[in-house]
Amino acid sequence: MRDERIAAFWSWWAENRPRLDAMLDAGDETGLAEALAPAVAAIDERLAWEIEPGKAAGQALVVTSAGAPDLRPLAHRWVRAAPPADERWEFHPSRQPHPNAMELRIQVGGREFAFDQIVLGMRIPPGKPRLDLVVYHPIYPDLDDETRTESALLALDWILGEDEVARWIGDITAASFEPLDPVPVVHLPAVVAGLAQEHDEPRWVALEGRTPAGGKVTATARFPLRPVDFPLFDQHITVALPYREADADGLPTGASAEALDVFELELAAALPDDQALPAVQINADRVREIHIYADPDAGVADRIRELVKGWRQGRAKVEVESDPGWLSISHFLN
Repeated sequence: MRDERIAAFWSWWAENRPRLDAMLDAGDETGLAEALAPAVAAIDERLAWEIEPGKAAGQALVVTSAGAPDLRPLAHRWVRAAPPADERWEFHPSRQPHPNAMELRIQVGGREFAFDQIVLGMRIPPGKPRLDLVVYHPIYPDLDDETRTESALLALDWILGEDEVARWIGDITAASFEPLDPVPVVHLPAVVAGLAQEHDEPRWVALEGRTPAGGKVTATARFPLRPVDFPLFDQHITVALPYREADADGLPTGASAEALDVFELELAAALPDDQALPAVQINADRVREIHIYADPDAGVADRIRELVKGWRQGRAKVEVESDPGWLSISHFLN
């Protein structure tokens, strides 16, 4: 059904392209909105759309999840099915950085909202690959919380790009008072670029804890771990491998540890990077759970089911669910 709705949109686009171009030439923004709004809503009424300046083309049609993680895969599948860009139109599944963001002025709550008047309070939480922000603008004391927050999110999307906001920005507070040591927003892209450079290579981190019954749990998780980096991987596959040899804490030892290592190597060989991501591995109570996120169109789950048929230390289980927001491993994100 999802793919059919996307295909229907692009069929509609091809049929209506001359009419849309004519409205664009005439500056008929109302006509464009009346044409595009129902066509995008037919894919999913929660999607948002915008027409922005293009990077290479004259205009870009953006169809975005507007920050909703569960919609991001749909927006990316929409753009994957798009026709090739030309000199007139290009297509994006998220808001792109505006080329002249510091010159933008929009109306917010009946007041002029000039981007170059935004100042920020910045904080990098210890050990976290993200930047927490307090956003302030001189008109914010006169606005309600919701309007302040909406304008702050929009400004950040147009300054950094929507995906970069999801990737690197943590808590966002749109404040009615100026933060201590305010930083002009023009410096934000450079600060984010520095943070990205510190975390340019993913790594694995080891974690320990206890089960509700008091048993020991060990886990390894990819770090950073962010759905925005893998927008098409919205299928969650859980592999549970029971093992025979364990220590007093129920953790694998001996031949079982060796067998698990061999399985991990076989699993890695069966999962191309562009199709799936092993995200988290958990050991507890004589069972190893491996959490994998995959493109559901790539047939990864069937390959994994075939692979676990060779497991000889107990009955392996494979469970598959749709999880576009990666909620099942939310406590491991970042």
